[in-house]
Amino acid sequence: MALLVLAGAAVIACVVLALTPATLARRTLYPVSHVQDVQASAERHGVDPLLVAAVIKCESGWDEAAQSSAGAIGLMQVMPQTSSELARMGLVDPGAYDPSDLLDPAANIEYGTAYLAFLEKNLSSTDEVIAAYNAGMGKVEEWLAQPGELADNITYAETREYLRRVNDAYQGYRDSYPTGLMVDQ
Repeated sequence: MALLVLAGAAVIACVVLALTPATLARRTLYPVSHVQDVQASAERHGVDPLLVAAVIKCESGWDEAAQSSAGAIGLMQVMPQTSSELARMGLVDPGAYDPSDLLDPAANIEYGTAYLAFLEKNLSSTDEVIAAYNAGMGKVEEWLAQPGELADNITYAETREYLRRVNDAYQGYRDSYPTGLMVDQ
């Protein structure tokens, strides 16, 4: 029954997309806000802004006030300890972006993007970066030490699903914004 409902929903979504102007579909399925902050942080840290958008979509659904039971805060669900550490390491200027003000969208995007950049510098693939953003770099290194593919070695169901969701969103953002994010989109 559930499979039938999902299949029906997928068909309806395809029909709606076929009948909807591309811009409306893009804004509905792959929304973006704070484009200037995303672009500026992505450029500053050398991260694809479409990956930043995909992480935000999956972490908070673009809810600036999102807070998890684990203590993650804001658009990119940054942990306060992570923002403090990124500031301490000099990867983010705490004078410009207060590490304790993670409900500020600009600060949250800056710290989340800096963390993605840190992971990209220390890991080898986008899948590794995405998994580490969810489970931590230590866990990803454990999984990589095992024979086989990373996706097959992930022991956390949440991280396996997160990797799939972020990759799907990342592809959706690449397809929906082929020339990149723009302020007027």
